[in-house]
Amino acid sequence: MGLFDRLRGDGGPRVAFFGIDGVPYSMLAEHFDEFENLAAIADEGAAGPIQSIVPPESSACWPALTTGVNPGETGVYGFQDREVGSYDTYVPMGSAVQATRLWDRVHDADRNATVMNVPVTFPPQRDVQRMVSGFLSPGLDKAAYPDDLRENLEDLDYRIDVNAKLGHKDDKSEFIQDAHETLDKRFEAFKRYIEQDDWDLFFGVFMTTDRVNHFLFKDYEENGEYREEFLEFYRKVDRYLGELRDMLADDVTMAVASDHGFTSLDYEVHLNEWLAQEGWLSYEDDDHDELGDIADDTRAYSLIPGRFYINLEDREPRGSVPEDEYEGVRDELRAELEALEGPDGNKVAERVVTKEDAFRGNHDDIAPDLVVIPNHGFDLKAGFKGSEEVFGVGPRNGMHSFDNACLFVDDENVRIDDADLYDIAPSLLDLLDVEYDRTAFDGSSLVTN
Repeated sequence: MGLFDRLRGDGGPRVAFFGIDGVPYSMLAEHFDEFENLAAIADEGAAGPIQSIVPPESSACWPALTTGVNPGETGVYGFQDREVGSYDTYVPMGSAVQATRLWDRVHDADRNATVMNVPVTFPPQRDVQRMVSGFLSPGLDKAAYPDDLRENLEDLDYRIDVNAKLGHKDDKSEFIQDAHETLDKRFEAFKRYIEQDDWDLFFGVFMTTDRVNHFLFKDYEENGEYREEFLEFYRKVDRYLGELRDMLADDVTMAVASDHGFTSLDYEVHLNEWLAQEGWLSYEDDDHDELGDIADDTRAYSLIPGRFYINLEDREPRGSVPEDEYEGVRDELRAELEALEGPDGNKVAERVVTKEDAFRGNHDDIAPDLVVIPNHGFDLKAGFKGSEEVFGVGPRNGMHSFDNACLFVDDENVRIDDADLYDIAPSLLDLLDVEYDRTAFDGSSLVTN
């Protein structure tokens, strides 16, 4: 029995979930001798690599993980989405998520949830006992509910996110210090509310892992300048997870997961520039910086990460591709994307997925027509300002991957085999002993009894 040993609620089983955004399983497993707390969960419970979703971007992944359904149901496809019947784009917030969140199902079962720093949850919900929104929140003053949570977090100097701009500097020392400070404050907040709150589900996310991976992952994989700093950061992550585990009572199952994997980055690929050079996209004039600036003869455009849209008649406001030519035009674009090679001679696309294969649901009216899942080493960009070159090198040296996300569950009755992000929500509900309609999820429970 840990420190947190009071009887709670109706005495039913409880779950503490900790997200470690963008952490690849293989990196952790290679260092289980150093990451002893995660190694202990793997040894005593279950652990393994899982697949992410299409597309593997945090803005789409966290709504999918927390609902158990694909973007066609959540209505969120990425960091930037397009309005229906318009060239206007927007950044999806929590209010854009159309599917039922895990903690809402817990609430509907007359159980309590504390939710902290989950990306794409702004504004904080008022029907959850405690919530501080995560990534994409404009600031702590509006991101926390109730007011005493905001006040307590302010007293802790809590941070919603690391200052990623520091990672753009050649000298990463200031960025690394900021990452540690952000991680420390997150841990302190999690500790406080694990001890203080009467919860059945605690759901908290460490986002800083993703930020560290973006700027230091190649140093890790290729024995670069900051490899030791990278590993030291993860030693602290593991230590904090171990301390949180020690706080949990015997009736609490701990789960740890990432929303996508990570790999080294060699080239940024500016896909709208590629479309322009290949004759798929043009602009009304030389002054362009947004989707609405494309010319009427544009046949296709891209939004991050690797999402492609045919400029279709009667769907886009100035669509140029007739509906009866849609399949042929999409097949042509798909073939060109599959053939696209980087400066190193490697194919950019590991595969190109059609919307019919990737998305299904009531909110698929803004689904991309094609999504490129990149090979390791390529980061897919969009933007409408134009670029001099299709391939470039930016400040980041790590990128998301579809494969190699991670899942750890401190329960020997869980089997992680051929699993993906959609399996997490029904698994947590089973661990909580909350009833649900199994057809409501795109995944299935990994709990075996």
